[in-house]
Amino acid sequence: MTDREALIRGYAEALYAVAEAEGELDIVEDELYAFAKALETHGDLREALHDPALPVENKEGLVRDLLGGRANPNTLNSILFLLHQGRARDLEAILEAFSRVAAERRNRQLAEVRSAVPLDATQQARLAEALSRATGKAVEVKVVVDPRVIGGIVAKVGDEVFDGTVRTRLEEARDRLTRSA
Repeated sequence: MTDREALIRGYAEALYAVAEAEGELDIVEDELYAFAKALETHGDLREALHDPALPVENKEGLVRDLLGGRANPNTLNSILFLLHQGRARDLEAILEAFSRVAAERRNRQLAEVRSAVPLDATQQARLAEALSRATGKAVEVKVVVDPRVIGGIVAKVGDEVFDGTVRTRLEEARDRLTRSA
C-alpha cells in the first residue's frame, strides 16, 4: 500500500468510526457515496472543490449550499472536515474508500451498480443475491443512477464487470448475426 493509499484509508476509517459511534452509519454511508458519485459526474463541482486558489471557506459555502438541510449533519461535517484538512483533491477517493471500509466491516465486497433508474430495496436485494452467486462473494450493492445507461444495468464487483445493458445485448446480437451471415 502506498503512502497515499494508506492516508486515504486512514481518513476513511476515521470517518467510519465517527458515523458508527453516532449511530448514523447507514445514512452517512449512502450520502457520502452519492456525493462521491456527484463529484465524479459533475466536473464543475469537482473543479471548484479541487481549485487551490479558491479559499476553503468558499468551498465550505458551496458544499453547505448543495447539501444544507438535505444531508445528515454527520455527512456534511465529514465532507467539511476533509476540506479543512486540505484533502479536497482526495475527496472522491476517501469517500469511496469509506464505502469499501463499511462493506469490509460487514464481511462484504462493494458492488457498484449503474442503472438508468433507481432500484428499490427488493430489486437491490435480488441483484445482491445474483452478484453473490456470480462472484462467490457476499456483496453490498450501491446503485448509481446513470442516464447513459439506456436500459438494464452494469455492475462492477472488484475488477469484475457484469454488463447487462440493452446496448451490450444489442451489440452481442448484432455480432452473432454478422458472424452467422
